[in-house]
Amino acid sequence: MLTKKQLAEVREHLENAKNPIFYFDNDTDGLCSYILLRKFLGRGKGVAVRSFPGLDGGYARRASELGADSVFILDKPVLSKEFVEIIDSFGLPLVWIDHHDVPCDEFEKEFKNIFVFNPARNSGKDKSDEPTTYLCYKITKRKEDMWLAVIGCIADHFLPEFVSEFKEHYPDFWGVVKEPFDAYYKTEIGRIAMAMNFGLKDSVTHVVQLQNFLISCKNPGEVFAEGPSNYSFRRKYLDIKRKYDSLLEKAGNFSNEKVVFFEYGGEMSMSADLSNELHYKNPGKYVLVAYKKGEVSNISLRGKNVKKILEKVLKGVDGTGGGHDDAVGARIKTSDLEKFKEVFEEEVKK
Repeated sequence: MLTKKQLAEVREHLENAKNPIFYFDNDTDGLCSYILLRKFLGRGKGVAVRSFPGLDGGYARRASELGADSVFILDKPVLSKEFVEIIDSFGLPLVWIDHHDVPCDEFEKEFKNIFVFNPARNSGKDKSDEPTTYLCYKITKRKEDMWLAVIGCIADHFLPEFVSEFKEHYPDFWGVVKEPFDAYYKTEIGRIAMAMNFGLKDSVTHVVQLQNFLISCKNPGEVFAEGPSNYSFRRKYLDIKRKYDSLLEKAGNFSNEKVVFFEYGGEMSMSADLSNELHYKNPGKYVLVAYKKGEVSNISLRGKNVKKILEKVLKGVDGTGGGHDDAVGARIKTSDLEKFKEVFEEEVKK
C-alpha cells in the first residue's frame, strides 16, 4: 500500500494540476483508476493507451495538443524513454501511479520532473501490489465512488477490504463470492466490469464517450440503464460478448492434463479476457491464449508462477514479455508460436 505521505503527495500533485492529462492502461483497472481521479478532481482529460507493452512516444503529443500542464500515468508498467524525454522537454511534471514491480530508478536519476508512486517499490509492510484502482480510491477517499473501486479491483483479480461495505449498499450487485473471479464472472457488478473491458475495444471516439458517461454515473445501476449516452457502449458490449462466448467455447477443446493452449486471429484481441476465464474454469492448469496478427502474436499466460516459466522460455524463443507472478503477457513472432508452446510445456514438466 502507498504510505500516508505518498497518498498526500499524490493529492497535492492532483490539486496543483489545472489541466492534467491522464494516460491509463486500456483495461478496466486503468479506466476505473482514471474515472476515480477525474471525479475527485473535476477536471482533466483521459487517454486510453493501447500500445503494448508500454507507453510509447507517439502518445506524448496528446499532452501538447490538449494544453496539459501535468501528466499522470495510471496502471502502465512500462514507459518508453522517448515518451519521458518528450514530456520532460515540455517542462511538465510526470506522476506515475502503478502497482507492477518494475524498475524506475533510471528515469528518476535522469529526469527530475518524474514522480513515481508504486507500493511494489516500498519496503516492509508497505510493500504490496494492490491494483491501481485500489490506490486511486485510497487517494480520493470518495465513498460515493466505492462501486467503481470494486469494479476495477475485481477486474484485476483483487478483493478489497471494503467489499463488505459495498455489499451492504448494493446487495443486488453481489452474491456468494469466495475469490475475486467469483465476483467477476458470477455477479452483476462483475458483468459491468467485463462490459467496461469490452467497451474499451471500441473506436477512440466511443471510448471517450464511455469515459464521459462513467464520469456522470452516480451508481452502478445507471451503467446499463437504457439511454442515448450509453447506447454505443451497450451495443458494443453485446456484440463483443457474442464473439467472446464463441471463442471461449472453442478454447475449451484445446486442453491437456496441464496446459490449455488456444490460438486465434481476427480483427480484435481478447486474449487477456479469454485467458482469465479459462484459468478460472481450469484451476491448476496453465493457460496460454495467443492472438495472431500477421507476423506477430500476443500471448496471455496464466498459472502459478508463470512469470518465472515465461522468463525461461524467452531464453530459447525470441520475444518480450512480463507482468505479475501468475499473470503475464508476451509478444513473439507468429512463426515461433509452435516452438514457444513446445518449450513452455517442457518447462512445465520439469
